[in-house]
Amino acid sequence: MPQPARVDRDYGHARERGPVTTPTPRAESRENVGPAFPFPQDGRPMPADDVKPKPRVSLATVRGAFGAIIWPRRWLLLLGLGLIVINRLTALVLPASTQVLLDDVVAGSDRELLWLVISVVAVAIFIQALSSFALTQLLSVEAQRLIAQLRKRVEEHVIHLPVAYFDRTKSGALVARVMTDVEGVRNLVGTGLVHLIGGVLTSAVALVLMLRIDATMTALAIGPALVFALIAAAAFKFVRPIFRERRKIYAEVTGRLTETLGGIRVVKGFAAEDREHSVFSDGVDRLFANVRKTLLTTSAVTSAATLLLGIVSATIMGYGGNRILDAELTVGEFVSFTLFLGFLVAPIVQMTSIGTQITEAFAGLDRMEELLTEPRESDDPRRETRLDDVTGRIELTDVRFAYASETEVLHGVSLVAEPGSVTALVGSSGSGKTTLAGLAASYLTPTAGTVLVDGVDLSTVVLETYRARLGVVLQDDFLFEGTVRENVLFGCPAATEAQLAAAIEAAHVREFTDGFVDGLDTLIGERGVKLSGGQRQRLSIARALLADPRVLILDEATSSLDTESEAFVQESLARLMAGRTTFVIAHRLSTIRAAHQILVLEDGHIVERGTHDDLLAAGGRYHQLYTVQARI
Repeated sequence: MPQPARVDRDYGHARERGPVTTPTPRAESRENVGPAFPFPQDGRPMPADDVKPKPRVSLATVRGAFGAIIWPRRWLLLLGLGLIVINRLTALVLPASTQVLLDDVVAGSDRELLWLVISVVAVAIFIQALSSFALTQLLSVEAQRLIAQLRKRVEEHVIHLPVAYFDRTKSGALVARVMTDVEGVRNLVGTGLVHLIGGVLTSAVALVLMLRIDATMTALAIGPALVFALIAAAAFKFVRPIFRERRKIYAEVTGRLTETLGGIRVVKGFAAEDREHSVFSDGVDRLFANVRKTLLTTSAVTSAATLLLGIVSATIMGYGGNRILDAELTVGEFVSFTLFLGFLVAPIVQMTSIGTQITEAFAGLDRMEELLTEPRESDDPRRETRLDDVTGRIELTDVRFAYASETEVLHGVSLVAEPGSVTALVGSSGSGKTTLAGLAASYLTPTAGTVLVDGVDLSTVVLETYRARLGVVLQDDFLFEGTVRENVLFGCPAATEAQLAAAIEAAHVREFTDGFVDGLDTLIGERGVKLSGGQRQRLSIARALLADPRVLILDEATSSLDTESEAFVQESLARLMAGRTTFVIAHRLSTIRAAHQILVLEDGHIVERGTHDDLLAAGGRYHQLYTVQARI
């Protein structure tokens, strides 16, 4: 028999890896951020953060961005485009009036015309300022609204992903993706895209006006501008994958920093501050190297623009000067042409920055697409059965399970747990105890075989209906930053004060909260750091009691507690387990004597089953494990 890999993982923590299952997505209503977001998909699985990403933004991403983000806001963008047209046309009034000022007002000493020119320019400047303000308020606010909607949408999707996804993805990386990947869309809905279109419009109008003044001089001016456009296009193509890589590096660095700060006591306990700093420094250096590449590219483009602008200026100065000396061009026409040239070139240079921002936006959207196409737990079309009344009969029939491509962990496991019974799972590390409990908790789906709850195949059940009657208390259970009250109510936010008090009394929480100045409203710190191990366990038990589950999963919670704390926790657990179908991952065998059945697992097989007395009398593996612990 091949030996399975010893991968007995904690299904509630980030060590576990998921089964090879790819549920088929199903249509469902989602928050209104445009048409079905992110984009039309072809059903292919998307890579996780540790898988090599696609090298560039796909055409589907661009089409999807247009369909999901831009098109639903087309009227808003058209209004913004109208404002930018007004803004840019009024900006052209000043250079156009220069020719009138020099050739007509100054040459003809016409004071009435001077005041008319001044009035027209003043009105144009006022309209330009007003349209600029309206444009910024209109589109910038909408862009921030879209960012908020997308953050909510991404978070809502992420939190409904299977446990297996979180086990192979750093939480810090996911936080970075939720908070930063959506930022770039402000350049699609905000002023970025409109300014890009406005820049093209300004250049076009300026080009027409320049052609009217002197076609030859215009041709001399636009030649270098076309060269610059080709350089900028090549630069954008080069920096796009760099921006994508930057987001990946940023997510990795953020993820590691989150882990370091969350485990600061472990870091300090092993005097590993310098080592963690070194890891973080390496990540920051990689981020800096990535940024340096983009800065090199953008600075090269800017320098090329400066050089080409200088060449254009010198060329126009020489050609225009000769035309003026030959009396073929007026001074007013030359000055006006020069100003129009600025309006032609400036938007092109500005497009470098805007184009970079839009490129970065598409890189972020591409990463969002990867995340949002990860199948959610509820996306499996088989999950249609609701368990609105769970009695708690759990049956596993010939269940096999493997984590991803690893060796099979469970081999044909079968068991029945009757309602209200206690099933203890015993075995050496890596034997499959936690995997078996994870299957009963619906965190994992069997590779083969079935898990039945009240006779219903769990793979066909709407998970929310089952988990609403499921309780989990882990050896190192998670508490949220907040108060004692908030953490207990997490299991049932709608509970009454009487129900809350009953759960607190039953779990012996009152024994330590009465000593706090703020009682139940005492802040417990991140992950309950201000509480002792026994206090945290009792708080977790109170949370589970308040939820009133029918099925209970216990990663036996007393193995690392002192004697007094263990006594409190054991009594609390006894009250919690009463009348509930319970699976206990047993570490101290002395605590499971009253279990209705004890399953001894080795290498993914149930090698023994029975009561405590029966298994001791059999003199097998359980007897061996119990004897060893008794000596200790």
